[in-house]
Formats: sequence, structure tokens, C-alpha cells
Amino acid sequence: MFELLNKVREKNPLVLHYTNEVTINDCANITLALGGSPLMSYSHEEVEEVIQIASSVVINIGTMNSNGIELFLKAGKLANKYNKPVLLDPVGVFATKTRANLVKRLINEINFTVIKGNISEVKYIAGLKTSGQGVDSNEDGLDLREEIKAISNKLNTTVVATGKVDFVSDGVSVIEIYNGTEKLKKVTGTGCMTGSLIASYLGVTKKSIEAAAMGVLTMSLGGQLADKNNPSIGTFKVDLINEIYEMNIEKLEEMGKLKW
Repeated sequence: MFELLNKVREKNPLVLHYTNEVTINDCANITLALGGSPLMSYSHEEVEEVIQIASSVVINIGTMNSNGIELFLKAGKLANKYNKPVLLDPVGVFATKTRANLVKRLINEINFTVIKGNISEVKYIAGLKTSGQGVDSNEDGLDLREEIKAISNKLNTTVVATGKVDFVSDGVSVIEIYNGTEKLKKVTGTGCMTGSLIASYLGVTKKSIEAAAMGVLTMSLGGQLADKNNPSIGTFKVDLINEIYEMNIEKLEEMGKLKW
């Protein structure tokens, strides 16, 4: 699985983002740092053309925009048509009925390769009780192995639930990731950037659980390494991008804390 890191750098997958306007620059930079090539678009006119050349597609609802709703649906359906892996990041799905209804429609009309969210977002989508607020999770479940597996089966896709322990499941297997730092919750964009990392890996493999786990591990370990000298929060974000750029298989093997 760790070999996917070198595969991204060799193949330079084109990751098409329909994403959060707050974090769009972060997503572009983290994709580049890993070795992918980011492409951002809000154009209805070019959607079919760019989907055809993309290696993978990200749909992130973080910045709700009325003009984007039909674009998200169109992009997702075209990704299915052209057999492109597509990731959904349902940012703040529990914040408003409008977001919840959009996500429900997206899931009903598009076959997502991966759905990635924090624990509260993932549980909400599955119809479970959650204590999330705004776009943030107030939950850090430590033993959600069977729950995440059941959610994956219910949604019929690979599911990522981030928290104090990160869980990834394709409905059969579950990967738990124990790397990370609290600082990843203290700056904007780390969740969205994780989606970009997963999509970069999706662009070079058909094994969605491995792509999802690698995206989460790369972010979690990168954050842990960035925090090793206890930098202030602004410096941490810069160090995080540096650590992703400098990530290698040796670091993943030596410091990655996974349970499969």
C-alpha cells in the first residue's frame, strides 16, 4: 500500500476539484506537495471536457453556493459515466437542512468511490445520532470499527471517518489509523486537504480502501511530524505542507500506526 506514494509521484494524477472556496488554495498546494496535479473548476460549460481528462474528482460542499448545486450533480454523474473515481466530502452536512438535502440527493444520484468526513458527518449521513456543530465534530469515537463497517455497507462505498482515531472501511475490512495531532483541528483546511490526498491516490489505484487509508495516513503522520517541534499554529500549517512534500515510504513504514 505504501508504494502508492511513489506511484502518485510517477504518474502525477490530475485531480479535479469542485471544492470549498475557503480552502481551495490549501487543496491545490497539498495536491502538488504529494505529487498530483490540481485542477479547480466552477464552470458548467467545461465540466464534461475536464471530467474526461481527470484522474479523479472531488466534490466538497463546504462553501454552499446555489450555482454549484447542479454543477456538483452534473460532475458526479459524468464521473460515473466516464468511470472516474469520485470522492464526496459532505462538510457540515448536519449544519442545515439545505446541506443535508443536498448530500442526500448527491448520494442517491451518484455512485461515490469514497465518502470522507469527520465522525459526526459520517454518522449523520448514515442516519445516526450525532453531536456535531457547524462544520466541526464534537465526537472522537475510539471504538467504531463495526459501526463504520456497517455504515460503509449501508452507503455501498468506502467510508472514511476522521477523529482521534481515523477509520476507513470498504464494508469488509476496516483500517484504523492512530497517527495525528490536535493541531490538525486548529487550522482550516486539513479535512479538505485530506480529501485531496485521497483523490490523488485514487487517481493511481482501483483499490479505494488503500487510497483512502493512504490519504488519511499521509495527513495524520504529516501533521504529527509538523508538530514535533511544537510550532505556533501558523507555522504548523506551513510545516504540514513541507512534511507532505518530504513524505517517503521509510517514514510511513517506521512511524505509521495502523491496524487492519
